[in-house]
Amino acid sequence: IQDGFGSGVLVGVAVDFDGTVFGLFDNGQSQNLFQLGLANFLSPTGLTRLGQNLFAESRLSGQPIISLPETGAFGSILGSTLELSNVDLAEEFVNLIKTQQAFQASARIISTTDDLLTETVNLTR
Repeated sequence: IQDGFGSGVLVGVAVDFDGTVFGLFDNGQSQNLFQLGLANFLSPTGLTRLGQNLFAESRLSGQPIISLPETGAFGSILGSTLELSNVDLAEEFVNLIKTQQAFQASARIISTTDDLLTETVNLTR
């Protein structure tokens, strides 16, 4: 027991706007682990593309200028925005189409039931 809290196991991380990475522990505590830096380049268009969202320094881009978030011309970090927004678009479109087809089938059932009830009422006259 330290500071009135039992030992904890790291269960997650969170990132603050200034790049501070917090460790979240199963005993309800959090602790600053480190701070992320941001890099800028004199010629960002000169970076070498290594993937869809991965770039590397090249002789055309120049050396990285590294600083902390929220300083000078450097922006802030939006923690958990990408992680929480990951969606498989193809899967969601398939779900949308299935839901639309189910709705159309339900509408046809209601329409057919209405026609049958109308016909039944007309037979009793």
